[in-house]
Amino acid sequence: MAVPEAPAITGSLVLAADDPAALARFYGALLNVEPQPGLSGTHWRIAWPAGGSLELYAPSKSRPQPRQPGRLALCLQRKAEGADPLAVLHDWIAMALELGASVGDPPRQEPFGAEAWLLDPEGNRLLLLVLPAP
Repeated sequence: MAVPEAPAITGSLVLAADDPAALARFYGALLNVEPQPGLSGTHWRIAWPAGGSLELYAPSKSRPQPRQPGRLALCLQRKAEGADPLAVLHDWIAMALELGASVGDPPRQEPFGAEAWLLDPEGNRLLLLVLPAP
């Protein structure tokens, strides 16, 4: 007896937001992609570099999603492309701050690259990581 082929599985990251459109613009600018409308007026999609998408939505008033600190964070990575990773990171941080982010942990050089922990405009943890050129 033949086993039926399973449907393809796709994945995405889901982030509840007080203002999904504004947060979509923030992440769209950092990723240099255009946010796309989602399944409703309070749902937005951002193409995620590793595949899939970042789904931003306003939670139902009957099932609110409280803000909470945690160990899960979004991580955006880029390569230094021959430049100093820390200098590239400082420029990226400046862009994020102009878009409404705040610094959670100052930038630092690590053996694997330059990193900084930020908070997005709604207080979600965000790691910016600049990898050195190979």
